Amino acid sequence: MALSTDEREQFLAQPHIAALSVSAGPDRGPVSIPIWYHYTPGAEPWILSPASARKVGLIAAAGHFTLLVEQVTPRIRYVSVSGPVSRTVPGTDEMTMEMAARYLPPDQVPGYLEYARTQLGEQVAIYLRPQHWLSSDLGAG
Repeated sequence: MALSTDEREQFLAQPHIAALSVSAGPDRGPVSIPIWYHYTPGAEPWILSPASARKVGLIAAAGHFTLLVEQVTPRIRYVSVSGPVSRTVPGTDEMTMEMAARYLPPDQVPGYLEYARTQLGEQVAIYLRPQHWLSSDLGAG
């Protein structure tokens, strides 16, 4: 059964690991990789990535991408959202902290921020304008 708009937005707002998919060109299937993402119901989901990452170039070339999140317990559910890139902006320490706080225990956030500053280089935030949604609740896992 498909999730309601509120159910899918609340589900996407939880800190799941997403599978990001983007076209890799005419002679290949899409590139699909696990990624952290941020989402607030009613807003645009966004990802943070090193500016030099291959996925950033592929997203720029394609102009759109898909995020898929799923869980298997206590219920089997998934939400897929795809659409065009609405904007790409330089990443900031505040964005990195916000993303890290979503996925890591509070005591690990400062260390991750230092790692991002020293190891990941320049980052960009890429925002997705949701156009297409797929979702389902398949019942107890």
